[in-house]
Amino acid sequence: MYHTIVRRILRQGFANVNKGNFDAVLAQCAPNIRHRFAGDHALGGERHDVDMLRRWFRRVAVVFPGMQLDITDMFVKGMPWDTRAIVTWTEHVDLPTGRHYVNNGIHYIHLRWGRVTSISVALDTQLAAEVLAELGAAGVTEAVAPQIVGASLRAGRPSSAALRGTAI
Repeated sequence: MYHTIVRRILRQGFANVNKGNFDAVLAQCAPNIRHRFAGDHALGGERHDVDMLRRWFRRVAVVFPGMQLDITDMFVKGMPWDTRAIVTWTEHVDLPTGRHYVNNGIHYIHLRWGRVTSISVALDTQLAAEVLAELGAAGVTEAVAPQIVGASLRAGRPSSAALRGTAI
């Protein structure tokens, strides 16, 4: 029964992403969530809190408006204090350049007591980088912006980027 509830929560989370309702997704996340997105491009890198993940979602909304993630399979395992889920999906986006972008990927998600504590996303990073470069050339500056990485400046704690002396 518990795994059925988790699957329903995850499906609703993906539905919220498809609707651009990122606040509902962020409400399910632990404050210190770890979010990793594979690739050396504007969407790649690792974030360490909800504030940074919010910034990342805003970028996704600009770069891929109308994005749809269609779940193709889902596996859930574990107990409420240590739950692991794997969600495979196909992404569809009609780009402003006229291209229909399709990519396949996987989310590896960890939950603790119903809160998402980490998300790792893998996909065809070469294809994603090519599409982001194409969008950048078409004037979508967020598609070629520096990665949103690290943690936001909270409670006097500098982000990892700030510690390296770079802007976040």
